[in-house]
Amino acid sequence: MPMGQEFEEMTEDILCHPQFQALRSFCHHGGENSLYDHLVDSAKCAYRLAAAFGLSQERVRAVTRAALLHDFFGYDWRDESHKQMVRQYTGWKRLKQMHAFSHGAYAAKRASLYFTLDDRQRGAIRSHMFPLAPVPRSSEAWIVTLADKMVASREMSAAVRWHVRQLYHRARLSVAHS
Repeated sequence: MPMGQEFEEMTEDILCHPQFQALRSFCHHGGENSLYDHLVDSAKCAYRLAAAFGLSQERVRAVTRAALLHDFFGYDWRDESHKQMVRQYTGWKRLKQMHAFSHGAYAAKRASLYFTLDDRQRGAIRSHMFPLAPVPRSSEAWIVTLADKMVASREMSAAVRWHVRQLYHRARLSVAHS
């Protein structure tokens, strides 16, 4: 069975869920990338990695679904209401409440409300921000972490390229009008 069809079958319930569809409106990693796009790309990457590492079909499915939900935290961390929530804390507690440190736990908890997850999947979601989150404790968690880092690196590189091009074009226009 081709990856596309198999991937669709193991993720269809998540991809079609209204709460997951709502992630299309959240910007992620700069540029024109949405949180929905990031999660789908991360899940496809995790699927390929799990298959390449020879995991059983059941574990490939678990990894893919965990990767699809690893950033299912349900809020815009750049929004003023989230910033106010973090500001109520001080010191170490404030640091622990910052998005980079806390969103894995929020995503695991929220994903569990809508979808059936096992302990390994919840652990993979919670730890995907390692080293800012707990150490991944299973091969599934390490694969989700790796897939997220690979996809995020590509997205951030594309965003930087986009911004550099914008600066270049503005500078060129400025020189042309001088």
